[in-house]
Amino acid sequence: MASLEQLLAEKPNLKFIFTGGKGGVGKTVSAAAIAYKSTLQGKKTLLASLNPVHSLASVFNQDLTGGTIKRVEGTSHLYAIEVDAKDIVERYRENIGKRVREFLKWSDIPVDAGPFIDIAVTNPAFEESAMFDKMMDIMLQQGSEYDRIVFDTAAVANAVRLIGLSKIYGLWLGRMIESRKEALSMRVQLSFRKEKVMEEVKKDPLMADLISMNERFLKVKNVLIDSHITAFFFVTLPLALPIAVVKRFITMVKAYDIPVGGVIVNGILSRETVEASQGEEYLKNKYEEQIQYMRTIKKDLGDLVRAYIPLYPREVVGLEMIKKVSEDMFNYVPSFWNEL
Repeated sequence: MASLEQLLAEKPNLKFIFTGGKGGVGKTVSAAAIAYKSTLQGKKTLLASLNPVHSLASVFNQDLTGGTIKRVEGTSHLYAIEVDAKDIVERYRENIGKRVREFLKWSDIPVDAGPFIDIAVTNPAFEESAMFDKMMDIMLQQGSEYDRIVFDTAAVANAVRLIGLSKIYGLWLGRMIESRKEALSMRVQLSFRKEKVMEEVKKDPLMADLISMNERFLKVKNVLIDSHITAFFFVTLPLALPIAVVKRFITMVKAYDIPVGGVIVNGILSRETVEASQGEEYLKNKYEEQIQYMRTIKKDLGDLVRAYIPLYPREVVGLEMIKKVSEDMFNYVPSFWNEL
């Protein structure tokens, strides 16, 4: 089993790192610690939160809000952004409105475009689609500005829909382009002034939009499925539900051809802490319970475990604690792990 440090050393071109898992398992802390480590290696790093409920500002205890890239105070190469997709949502609304009106101008009777636009922008997947678009913006626009970009994704349900768009988006675009080609071809065939219509078809704004979106998507997709450039890390606690979620999540991500980087086990109660408690009953019971779950992790996910994070006596808030987590992620191995 390669540790996180060994894995990153083996993949010097790894540029895009994602962290995901069940809510409350430590995704943001893990992403922050990996990003901080990258800066220690001299890499100019961007930490981007794709979570609808951001917590980067809380974890660093700094003002990182506002949807713009800000330098993390106390570091020289670390920047962060709590991604806000409102501008994309508004852009979608304007584009959809423009294209719906474009479609309806050929109808023989007046049709109000408003209800069609409202239906399109209230689609349940609209927010994820906007966030996916924003993620593509960051990968394409910031990819050349930063040596590494670490994405903190939302809890599993949102993240799966977000990642799933990497495949569904491509299928949808392909089908839309073919449909538009068929519609334009039909219009030429049915027209009396074919040459004039052909000229109009060549300048079709909807087809131009679709082709542009497809080209942009293909660039991102090629990066997303390249294991030398992209890796998805799953964060879990040594508890039944988070372990089960990670196992399901890994299967889902593989189905979308996203490379799996490994598993990070957070919140480990050390044997030394229990021994120092001089037989405190609660800690002893929690430790015994944890050992059972760690056996499950080793049996089912052992080849993927890259790092461990101890259970700290205080909350992980502020740069000093992020530094501590980063150091442990790249050095700490529980003393009981090899005995399991």
